[in-house]
Amino acid sequence: MQIGVLRHYPARPLKWDERLPGPRLSDASLPQVAIVTPSYGQERFIERTIRSVLDQVYPKLVYVVQDGGSTDRCPEIIARHAARLHHWESVKDKGQADAIHRGFSHITSALQLDDIMAWLNSDDLLAPGSLRFVAEYFARHPEVDVIYGHRIIIDDDDREIGRWIMPRHNSATLEWIDYIPQETLFWRKRAWDLAGGIDPSFQFALDWDLLARFQQAGCRMVRVPYFLGAFRVHEEQKTSQAIHTTGADEMRRIRTRFHGERQDDLETINRYARHTRFWGALTARLHEVGVRW
Repeated sequence: MQIGVLRHYPARPLKWDERLPGPRLSDASLPQVAIVTPSYGQERFIERTIRSVLDQVYPKLVYVVQDGGSTDRCPEIIARHAARLHHWESVKDKGQADAIHRGFSHITSALQLDDIMAWLNSDDLLAPGSLRFVAEYFARHPEVDVIYGHRIIIDDDDREIGRWIMPRHNSATLEWIDYIPQETLFWRKRAWDLAGGIDPSFQFALDWDLLARFQQAGCRMVRVPYFLGAFRVHEEQKTSQAIHTTGADEMRRIRTRFHGERQDDLETINRYARHTRFWGALTARLHEVGVRW
């Protein structure tokens, strides 16, 4: 189960086969969790994404679905859940980053600095119980600004085809490569404010850019040893289509910010990639025997 590889084994039924820690805190003591789903032309998946959020019945959820004017059935599907959404609309936008910015514009004024934020793409899923776990983790760890976890990889039909067991967070690695599973990423509003929010000039590496600015702003990031979400692999996804074009240019921009003219140092990039895969493999072996490290 190598980090960076998107298919590890033949498709099998998706099983959320680990128990997240149960509730310990009262509902009244929990932070708000604000989530935006940017959407465009994903009628095959959007309802499964929405329900992975709403079916958790988190008591302080603020959920926005920001559709970019889809011409398929997305608006009809989203509208079926309107009563449980904080806001939704289907209007033309300038891409994913713009949709995320627009979505959060309907939320941020109502959030406190310690409330939690995330975005979930319209083809991915949250793990059952993940919202309560994330909220309680932040409530019990006031020193932490950003968290992420392990990922399950799924296909078009929600069948599991792989898993990434993530090693502990390494800030030096983040300067050279980004393997952090975006669908498992959550942060406090105070971190969002410090970093300056989403950069709409990014269309591919917008999550790595945000993480890089979290780090540069001094935010404390932690990988938690649990599966928090599922990343869907399918033919139309942006990750597959743009990684060697727009993606390569944007990743170079981020490395340049940290390392200037050394940004194309392939030896160093590959060394950090090997480091991540090695520690990921070791963490996976420990996970198999019941050790969360």
